Amino acid sequence: MALRDKLATRSQPLLPPGSRIRQTFVCQTGPSPWMFLITYIVFFFIKYRIVCVTEDAIYVLRAGKFSVRPKELIATLPRRTQLGPVSGMWGKLDLLGERHWVHKRFHKDITAADYEAAQFGAPAQAPVPPPQA
Repeated sequence: MALRDKLATRSQPLLPPGSRIRQTFVCQTGPSPWMFLITYIVFFFIKYRIVCVTEDAIYVLRAGKFSVRPKELIATLPRRTQLGPVSGMWGKLDLLGERHWVHKRFHKDITAADYEAAQFGAPAQAPVPPPQA
């Protein structure tokens, strides 16, 4: 089972009944992930989040520190919320008034979520290219 499938399966019980997850990704708060190369102390300041994008809303879940398992639902955002654009190895994402860092492997999920939001009339911050498979 792939990582995205595991995230969706584990997150489903915390979402409203009937929610169908379209995209899901992991992000983290705290200092830049590159700081971990300098000192391991940043580990104590990191909080992990799982973001699940459904057809109706965007759900932000708190994840465990030692495993990517959702613990509780933190917030629900309107589906029209623009998440990106993100770029680089660790893209910056402003979510819930905090800076989050998203690894490059999840950038295509953010692009796909923004593309779908633009289809429903969300105000785009920048032109959003269609997702690539």
